[in-house]
Amino acid sequence: MEYMENKMDDLITGANLQQNLKTGVELIAEERKRQIEQEGWTSEHDSEHKDGELANAGAYYAMTDDMISNIDSEWGNDMHLHIWPFDLKWLKRTPNDRIKELQKAGALIAAEIDRLQNEQS
Repeated sequence: MEYMENKMDDLITGANLQQNLKTGVELIAEERKRQIEQEGWTSEHDSEHKDGELANAGAYYAMTDDMISNIDSEWGNDMHLHIWPFDLKWLKRTPNDRIKELQKAGALIAAEIDRLQNEQS
């Protein structure tokens, strides 16, 4: 009986964990909100960026570690850093958290979309 109760607890805990997982869109929106509120990267600030800098930064965060290694091995050590469009102090990689990297990538790309739409209107 105790075994069954433990198994039921495991199932309930697993179900609760899955219910608490956020979707990719929710994670990206959360990161974009953080960028605005904590970093001050508002649409007014973003309008100062040109030539796809925000999208390029997003693409950088979206690159896998293997891709970064391939760039460095083909073009020289730390060549991947030349892809980053901003001062390196703003590069805040989280290589052990792929979801966080993609969350940052998505938020930066969303900011670029907003910037382009604001530019058109």
